[in-house]
Amino acid sequence: MAQSLGYVFVTTGRSCCCQAADAIPISDNTIQRRISDRAADVKEQVLDAIPESPFFSIQLDGSTDVANCAQLMVYVRFIKELDVQEEFLFCHPLPARTTATEIFKALNDFIQENHIDWSRCCGICTDGARAMTGRHSGLVKQVQAVAPPAVWSHCIIRSQALATKRMPKELRAVLDEAVKMVNLIKSRAMNARLFSILCNEMGAHFHQLLLHSEVRWLSRGKSSLTRLCDLHEEVLMFLAEINSPLVKHIEDTKWVAMLAYLSDIVDRINTLNTSLQGKECHVFLAHDQGLREQFGDYFEEESLANQWVRNPFSFPVTPRDGLTMQEEEALVQLNSNMDLKQKMREVSLAQFWLSVETEFPHLTNKAVKVFIPFTSTYLCECGFSALTMIKSKHSSRLRVEDDLRLFLSTVHPRINRLCASKTQAHCSH
Repeated sequence: MAQSLGYVFVTTGRSCCCQAADAIPISDNTIQRRISDRAADVKEQVLDAIPESPFFSIQLDGSTDVANCAQLMVYVRFIKELDVQEEFLFCHPLPARTTATEIFKALNDFIQENHIDWSRCCGICTDGARAMTGRHSGLVKQVQAVAPPAVWSHCIIRSQALATKRMPKELRAVLDEAVKMVNLIKSRAMNARLFSILCNEMGAHFHQLLLHSEVRWLSRGKSSLTRLCDLHEEVLMFLAEINSPLVKHIEDTKWVAMLAYLSDIVDRINTLNTSLQGKECHVFLAHDQGLREQFGDYFEEESLANQWVRNPFSFPVTPRDGLTMQEEEALVQLNSNMDLKQKMREVSLAQFWLSVETEFPHLTNKAVKVFIPFTSTYLCECGFSALTMIKSKHSSRLRVEDDLRLFLSTVHPRINRLCASKTQAHCSH
């Protein structure tokens, strides 16, 4: 009984303490100050690591938030502890005009204020907007003026999307007719219910079609077109029952075959699109072997250069690789090392080249400049998705950089150090 009473007493005591603590008011910016402190510590760790890397590259993009404020988001890729790191660099609001001059000013001010060496920037990845790629005063030209080694790369996902816009008239007609069928069934509640009942009675694996979206190619291959192919018999029966003029298309076996062909082609494009997304994507992971002729205008043959970086044991050196005689001899020496060949199978591309830096410094130096540049603005797009979630209509005045830094960064704040810096001595009464 004594133990039980003691337990109840302790529990009640804790409850009273918690209630008393909850009753103490805190400042209106207490939580924000704690977020800012942790974000500042994360930022400091990233900025301390960048100068230790021989090279770095950036990707950037702009978007408008819920408050109609233009936001510039920048990510950085650098080398740390024999590996490639990708980190959120900053997200700053832009003034009324999102010109190349204003974008470069925001970027350059951050670089200068934080004492980052422009000469170590070897790559910049953006979209193809005029403000970014203008021949004379675009952002890329202004960056290259202060960082001559920086090589511009057009976001490869956007290039892929532009390339896939080209479509033969026959396939375009099939796509348009397929979209009309889907919309006829999905956009009317009665038709959708009746079609679902029909699919259930026929024992179909799916009971609904999926709406087509022009914005996302993913909805064409793996969703809309593929689902239509799977349910083409059910769609044929339904269109015949409602006397739709579209039934003549799906009754045509040639049309159905072209629909299946189009679905397979777009599925391959979706697979490519997915492979181009994610972290640590470099130029060798982003080269498509299929649809070469259709993609030729967007993926030039220069992307095939420097294949020796991808695998020095399989790809020979070509004149466009720009290696000196000394570097070619070093590459031959590396190529004959069977231990290194085995090692390359066990580690990532970046880890391999960084691990041989002591023995082959010149080759490693050139290899790093090849795989450090970003190939897409995927990370920025993910960042803007987070921005949409954090800065909503209920918090439209929020300054989001600190929140985004903690949300997007892989670096953890040093809590013990932050707590120690906040410790204050209490005067005796």
